[in-house]
Amino acid sequence: MIKKLRKSSSLFVFAIIVCIIWWAFVVFADNVSYAQNLKSPDPFTLVSDKNLLTDYKPVDDNGDINVVVEIPAGTTAKWEVVKPSGELNWNFSNGKPRRVKYLGYPGNYGMVPRTIMPKELGGDGDPIDVLVLGPPVARGSVVQAKLIGVLKMIDNGEQDDKLIAVLRDTPFYTLPSIKELDETFLGVTDIIQIWFANYKGPDKIETEGFGDEIEASRILQSAINAFNQSQENRLSIQ
Repeated sequence: MIKKLRKSSSLFVFAIIVCIIWWAFVVFADNVSYAQNLKSPDPFTLVSDKNLLTDYKPVDDNGDINVVVEIPAGTTAKWEVVKPSGELNWNFSNGKPRRVKYLGYPGNYGMVPRTIMPKELGGDGDPIDVLVLGPPVARGSVVQAKLIGVLKMIDNGEQDDKLIAVLRDTPFYTLPSIKELDETFLGVTDIIQIWFANYKGPDKIETEGFGDEIEASRILQSAINAFNQSQENRLSIQ
């Protein structure tokens, strides 16, 4: 009886060690840190003290946009903020954590809180996506960035535009537009367009060039309006 208990205890300890090793492998596989205000109840979930979808304004008081960084620059693990909890989850595909099978993201990729790209306007029903140019930041960070343009894309027949912004307190932040980005940092817009056209494989995504900061602001405002309308509809039903 004592031998059986010892054997069971040994197996239990071994199982715990295996779980710890697996957790450490998953969390540090990309060597990516996450924002200090987040907690990680498991290797595939990050929980904030705020709802990342709804507890931040889309536009800061000085006109910059707030962006929740889901995928830091240079990394490939596909994390996203999920509805309605506002948590960050690592996407799964075929039972495995999903990674982009391509070069790492060319900027910090995330979403603007309190926005929706509705299906009736050609979107996917999710918050609007943003690529923020600048050095990598921790996953789950809420950063401020200046909107300078938009990459227009079609993904599986749906409009899947990507706003382009520049991170505050970086050399990119002085840029007012995509045109200035082209002139000051040669090749960056080519890198962005080539990356998004190919990261899912050949002939999966159609890119339609860049729009300027005015078009980007119009798209953002439509997404903000759609979110506000969805909240009004939800309240009216209650």
